[in-house]
Amino acid sequence: MRPALLAATSAVLLSACTWVHLAPAAKNVRVIPAGATPAGCEKRGEVSVSVKDSVAFYERNTLRVRDELETLARNEAPGLQADTLQPLGDPVHGEQRFAAFRCSR
Repeated sequence: MRPALLAATSAVLLSACTWVHLAPAAKNVRVIPAGATPAGCEKRGEVSVSVKDSVAFYERNTLRVRDELETLARNEAPGLQADTLQPLGDPVHGEQRFAAFRCSR
């Protein structure tokens, strides 16, 4: 009984932690809502990111998973010389794709 209780407690406590941190170069990358291609922007490519959405039998908080996916995508954008990201769909099993753009602001 104790190992199961310890595992469950650890999963709950660890799920509250955010393991993904925003890189300094990604602070100026914005994320716009899904939809039409933004005007005045050049497409630089696509970014695919993933995180764990469950730990054993425990499903992680959906908002936290979305937040971590967005942070990972923002961290990748400067490598494509992009300053704007747009989700190409909702997260599925901890994975999400984003279109990367360089926009004149």
